[in-house]
Amino acid sequence: MTKRLVLAAACILTTFAALPAAQAADPTYTVGAGGTYRPFEFETPQKELVGFDIDIIKAIGKAGGFNTKLVSTPWEGIFATLDQGDRDIIISGITITDKRREMVDFSAPYFPADQVIITSPGAKVAGLADLKKLQVGVVNSSTGDIAVSEELGKASTAIRRFDNTPLMLEELYRGGVDAAVGDVGVIKFYIKSHPEKPFKLVYDNKFKRQYFGIAVKKGNKVALDKINTGLKKIVADGTYAKTYKQWFDADVPTLPQQ
Repeated sequence: MTKRLVLAAACILTTFAALPAAQAADPTYTVGAGGTYRPFEFETPQKELVGFDIDIIKAIGKAGGFNTKLVSTPWEGIFATLDQGDRDIIISGITITDKRREMVDFSAPYFPADQVIITSPGAKVAGLADLKKLQVGVVNSSTGDIAVSEELGKASTAIRRFDNTPLMLEELYRGGVDAAVGDVGVIKFYIKSHPEKPFKLVYDNKFKRQYFGIAVKKGNKVALDKINTGLKKIVADGTYAKTYKQWFDADVPTLPQQ
């Protein structure tokens, strides 16, 4: 009997030892994300984090060989959570900039954070230059505000400043302003959520091209490689495109690779 038990135990151990290493070794990374930047990351009434960023990081984890533990993290101090070891990854609509590269390591870009002009369908607006004779809405102190201020002058009475994008676009719909400038992702989500409100998007090369990236602590190459591997896979297999269409529209961007 003893010999049989020993033999059975040996067989079980051999079976477990034969399992693929990846199956037993997928790490769990704590992911920090803000809960107030709709549609990228926001909280449901049940305090569950949802949004484009949330769907993307889950898909990247599945494809890249790691599990995700999502934690709602206020924007103020979100970068410090990496240094402190409270978070392994942060994804929160973070624009990649040279200054931020000094603090964290970024993944390859996962979203083009462009500015875009939005007008009524019949408006004769082809670019920033056409806004000079119009009333233009922007979100106060936003990238769009900076771009329009450079074009029209910061003190221009043609600029109307709003606290958030929905307020700005509601004013545009009502005819209180002739055009507006804002973040393309937020605006596309608003249009998708309000199909009864016809709008036209206008792009201008004067807007500086920027991208969102996923951040890890400086030097965390293991996590960064897994993220980039997962991102590359979900782009190749169509998961990225499917997720983008779910939250925005069918105009799926082509992402640059690092």
